[in-house]
Amino acid sequence: MADDDPHLSLSTPNTNSLGSSTSHFYPFATSPDIIRSHEKDAFCTGGLVQQAQSIVRALRGARYAHAHSNSIKHITELIYFSLTTAIGNRTLGEEYCDLVQLEDDTLRLPAITRRVGYILSTILVPWTLQRALPSFRQRVRAKLERSIAKQQFRAAQQATLLNKPTLSTADAPKSASASSARRFFTKLRLQQYILEHLDSLTSVSPIYALSIITFYFTGSYYHLAKRIWRLRYVFTKKIDANEQRVGYEVLGVLMVLQIAVQGFLHVRKISASANEDDSSLAAGDGDRSGAGGGLITSIQHPSAVPLLPASAARYDLEEEPGAVSWIPEGQQRKCTLCLEVFKDPSVTTCGHVFCWTCVRDWVREKPECPLCRQEVLLAKVLPLRG
Repeated sequence: MADDDPHLSLSTPNTNSLGSSTSHFYPFATSPDIIRSHEKDAFCTGGLVQQAQSIVRALRGARYAHAHSNSIKHITELIYFSLTTAIGNRTLGEEYCDLVQLEDDTLRLPAITRRVGYILSTILVPWTLQRALPSFRQRVRAKLERSIAKQQFRAAQQATLLNKPTLSTADAPKSASASSARRFFTKLRLQQYILEHLDSLTSVSPIYALSIITFYFTGSYYHLAKRIWRLRYVFTKKIDANEQRVGYEVLGVLMVLQIAVQGFLHVRKISASANEDDSSLAAGDGDRSGAGGGLITSIQHPSAVPLLPASAARYDLEEEPGAVSWIPEGQQRKCTLCLEVFKDPSVTTCGHVFCWTCVRDWVREKPECPLCRQEVLLAKVLPLRG
């Protein structure tokens, strides 16, 4: 069997030194076969995950199985690849497509370090990022919100001081104010952009997209982890000279076009938003110059400063049952996310009620209702009172 040969000979038309009368022709696998092998492994692991979840559900209950579904999935995949790739065997998908992994630089079967490194990079690293990114994003988001609020407040104070009647005797302060406002809003736009697109900026999806585009063009390294550890696939059967071997280059072209169009539309949207902000800023400066000292009131409660999250719930139905008296007693007063009595109950556009902090954190990570999966925007989640 090909797996038992530690020195697979790989001869190509450009490597005459490796060819001999007894050597076999082991060509590199093509994109369709690699993808077919991956899909077969995904099908097998999917069935194993379902069986593992059924076992956990029978032993610990449905709630426990649902709460630890991701852990069950990754542990099952880790066991599957440990019993195949880690000990030097082929996976079911590789056997189904007659593929064997080789080290790209030595053209030999992968060493134990590369096999284990590939498994850890494929399963444990994404699992760790999935658990660590939400808390990291939450901390960064809180810092950005505080920074934006402080900068907006200082800008409002500076604009008020520069627009006092005692300073309106010359045009120089006005030009200095406009220049300062432009610099300030440039910095503010950057922070607001990071805050608005924080999930996308801290996601590894673009890296995976670039890796898969490269795979479509070159036909090697379908997984990003295989690219890191330099593992490629070869056929274990002889390919006839007249046998046609096709790739998926057209998919790579389509993905490049898709990314280019999306990038162009995104840049145009940001540019249009910046122009609108400049127009509103100019109109606001004109209104302030005509209103005189009318900004003093707005400084005390600036409208553009976002509300910072409260340290404790304002309305806890466990302590104040009459805050939302029309919600019946019992299980209907408990949030389906935290399984506790509502704290600051809020309703989505689809009509489901959750705690404010629960639905806020959920929608920031996945903009959909936890129950019915309808699209939910955080700006349209309304608090319930009375």
